[in-house]
Amino acid sequence: MVRPIRSGVQLQGESAGMQWKRFGSRALALAPMALAVAFAVPASANPHEARQRWEQLCQIRKDKLDLILPEAMRENGIDMWIVASREGHDDPNAVLLGGGYVGDIGYYVFTDRGAGRIERGTMGVGGAAFDQCPLYDLKASPAELRAFVEARNPKRIGINVASEIGTADGLSHSLHEKLRADLGADLSARLVSAEKLVSDFRSRHTATEIAAFTRAGEYSRTITERALSSEVITPGQTTTGDVAWWMMEQLHKEGLGNSFGIPSIYILGPGPRGPVSGDHVIQPGDLITMDWGVNFLTAFTDMKRMAYVLKAGENAPPPGVQRAFEKAVAIRQMILDVIKPGITAGEALAAVNRQVAQTPGLVLGRYDDPSADGKVSDVVIGSHSVGDLGHGSGPSMADFNPLRMTYTLRPSNFLSIELFLYTQVPEWGTRKIKIPLEDNGIVTERGLEWSYPVNSRILLVK
Repeated sequence: MVRPIRSGVQLQGESAGMQWKRFGSRALALAPMALAVAFAVPASANPHEARQRWEQLCQIRKDKLDLILPEAMRENGIDMWIVASREGHDDPNAVLLGGGYVGDIGYYVFTDRGAGRIERGTMGVGGAAFDQCPLYDLKASPAELRAFVEARNPKRIGINVASEIGTADGLSHSLHEKLRADLGADLSARLVSAEKLVSDFRSRHTATEIAAFTRAGEYSRTITERALSSEVITPGQTTTGDVAWWMMEQLHKEGLGNSFGIPSIYILGPGPRGPVSGDHVIQPGDLITMDWGVNFLTAFTDMKRMAYVLKAGENAPPPGVQRAFEKAVAIRQMILDVIKPGITAGEALAAVNRQVAQTPGLVLGRYDDPSADGKVSDVVIGSHSVGDLGHGSGPSMADFNPLRMTYTLRPSNFLSIELFLYTQVPEWGTRKIKIPLEDNGIVTERGLEWSYPVNSRILLVK
């Protein structure tokens, strides 16, 4: 039998849509508050960090289901969303939906019954942590799924099968077959892909998610800028692998996850690139880059930094290298100039690509395959979605995400502003060196706003 339980609070007389209009727009206005949270005391110095993180995660989940889910379902014309998990095979969205323990098969079932909020039910999901953050109105047995769905009679039932987006493709073959068998032929005929719904649900964010994202960004850049300094690097002794593992130790101390595994640290010039995060010994005159991401709660970052190892008597990078960095910063501004809500990510990418192609001395290039013409600099732009993963589920200004390029940019989307410039520098001969830039921000009504202090210089190692 289905049993009602207490769940999130809804203000009397207001629909979920009304609440989103009132609170969702405030999420962006609250960005300064989120930045304040980002500068909070580090985990290693806070004896209550575990409890505070749990409370933050619970609030993120409540806000996500109260404010984001209704508009995501209604915009995509999905009356019911069924998310299935199996022990040892959680759906990628389970963390956002409350997690919990699934002994055999569990379902999270969301139904738009025409009221302000989305009805939320679970079947076969439980556990102390799940119960201590009450999110759901109903609990039932997985055996009751067909009767539950028949009683609500949805026209379109979204399930997590997808053509491109991995976070919307969590339904395994065997679970798909079982779901269809349990629902029967009539209800199974109403199953549709929830790919766009999942993208919208994951890529639109509340104030609590923005707070987590800014804190993840602050952890990312603070650890990175310490790593690419004399605190960690002793020229002639320290390897790129030593730096990477020092960064991993900082994640361990702070109780953080990461986006891509071991940080990618390698030499941009003047010599060969060498093994990534390997046994290359860092020498005076090396230009180093780092690419990585930090995970805090539900938020993931993706960023890069560069450092130059000073030679004896130097106090700055070679002038040609500095000019190349400044040229890349100018291209970054071109990207920011075209980002605005209401256009597709592909339209924004096309606009900045046109601007690059029309700029004397610049050409559109291919990643790590620059043209032989030393008189021009090659530009590659891959400004992708970020936040729910290092490479996120939402609108993406990157041709390696063709479906996501068709999605419209919306306030509260997170973007990683990523570009590569390949250009000659007089001090290093005819080989073009790569200048990579990447930092993360939030789409607002004003355009793209950084979520932490953006990279503005080449770091120096003495």
